[in-house]
Amino acid sequence: MEYSRWLDDDERKISELRRALEAHLGDGELRVIVDAYIAHYDHIFRLRGVAAKSDVFHLLTGIWTTPAERCFLWIGGFRPSDLIKVLIVQLDPLTQQQVVGIYSLQQSSQQAEEALSQGLEQLQQSLILTIVNDGMHHMAVALAKLANLEGFLTQADNLRQQTLHQLHRILTIRQAARCFMLIGEYYGRLRALSSLWASRPRESMMADDNSCQTTIELQMIQASQHHFSNM
Repeated sequence: MEYSRWLDDDERKISELRRALEAHLGDGELRVIVDAYIAHYDHIFRLRGVAAKSDVFHLLTGIWTTPAERCFLWIGGFRPSDLIKVLIVQLDPLTQQQVVGIYSLQQSSQQAEEALSQGLEQLQQSLILTIVNDGMHHMAVALAKLANLEGFLTQADNLRQQTLHQLHRILTIRQAARCFMLIGEYYGRLRALSSLWASRPRESMMADDNSCQTTIELQMIQASQHHFSNM
């Protein structure tokens, strides 16, 4: 429910950013709107911190997201380096100093992501070895190890939050406004893609699948007949 309210507020703030850019507001007025958007994201990270303490699996499995968003899920959220890739091609013109700063941010994000991913993989492997051993003692150890998942999610969220703040510092206020508008629009399109996927015509797809299956079966029969005729 909190996330749903946050999404509604996100749509309003994206519209506000778009109107501000189209109206060519002064930097001072624009800064107020951009700072409010950063605070808006800080709020969702605080909510996620509370949710992780209650049920870390709810966040990690992405139940709160749409199917298309779950395709890109990394430790319960977006991968910062991927977000930078999406943005960097749309934020021209950038100064040389800004380009260096953004690519440096992307590289440091990737390094942090790799370290977290490796740590999570090691935890998973350790859990597997613990669970295969029978006995209540081993299950108690497994439970203790599962508690570490919250730490991984917290670190991943900190990286996401720091990336947004770093982008804010590297870019001009007008570029930052466009940056955050693009982020909101990108995830809005992923949610729209999920809606289109859910509402796609199933009957025609089933007919296509049946047609494809029939074609494959005919090809198999023909291949079989050709094989036996040559024997």
